[in-house]
Amino acid sequence: MRAAFDALGPWGNALGAADVACNAGDLHVSEPHRFRAVFISDLHLGTPGCQATALLDFLKHHPCETLYLVGDIVDGWQLRRRWFWPQAHNDVVQKLLRSARKGCRVVFVPGNHDEFARAFVGHSFGGIEVVEEAVHLTVDGRQLWVTHGDYFDGVIQCAKWLAYLGDNLYEFTLKLNRYLNSMRARMGLPYWSLSAYLKGKVKKALNYVTDFEVAVAAEARRRGHQGVVCGHIHRAEMREIEGILYCNDGDWVESRTALVEHLDGRLELLQWPARREVPSAALVSEMTA
Repeated sequence: MRAAFDALGPWGNALGAADVACNAGDLHVSEPHRFRAVFISDLHLGTPGCQATALLDFLKHHPCETLYLVGDIVDGWQLRRRWFWPQAHNDVVQKLLRSARKGCRVVFVPGNHDEFARAFVGHSFGGIEVVEEAVHLTVDGRQLWVTHGDYFDGVIQCAKWLAYLGDNLYEFTLKLNRYLNSMRARMGLPYWSLSAYLKGKVKKALNYVTDFEVAVAAEARRRGHQGVVCGHIHRAEMREIEGILYCNDGDWVESRTALVEHLDGRLELLQWPARREVPSAALVSEMTA
């Protein structure tokens, strides 16, 4: 387990318009807006699908007092099968470590893809705290339970082999999506997510998402919290479920989303446009250079 953690190098030292506020215009805004807290998850560093360049832009322009890494930051499942670690992924890790050094509290809640890190709960690496779960207190006094959410996934808990199969199919979908969007870009068309489209059209997928959301919210209620922040299902959303505020911060594979708490306590989902809309072969080549 220690070897798996040390192998990561620096670590050891679909969306509705009502759900997401999109940062319009040029990425290079003049003045970064400081936030009280930022929640991001499902970066999947170590996979070609990770939009690390866009994430670096987002982190640069969204400094915060507390940064929550809500699981699946590093994709240990994929790295065990095939090593993929371009410079941009290393830059993300360095950015997180640098943020911790500069006074930002960085809290890492491992997920199922980086479950190896659960062996280090209670430890701090480069100023990054590793915890099983967290409770975030908003400025207006609400308690938000912070958990990745995989414990509420019946497939993960009861049939892990099926979860691995699903992960492979998802990677295939993302690869196909990159080819499709490469062609769309050449035709001047915007980015389109095949995975998000399928999730929105397949009834069983919709039922799975709904069941997951209800289960997570119910557990937050049972624990006495006013809300929950999670990831895992790669679907950014913020809504109330039977009196509990359910927040899913999405992912940095397709949606490029984060949950933020403003200094006045207001919670908001943000979508950050990528520097390039499509992770094309040119971008992959640049990242691995």
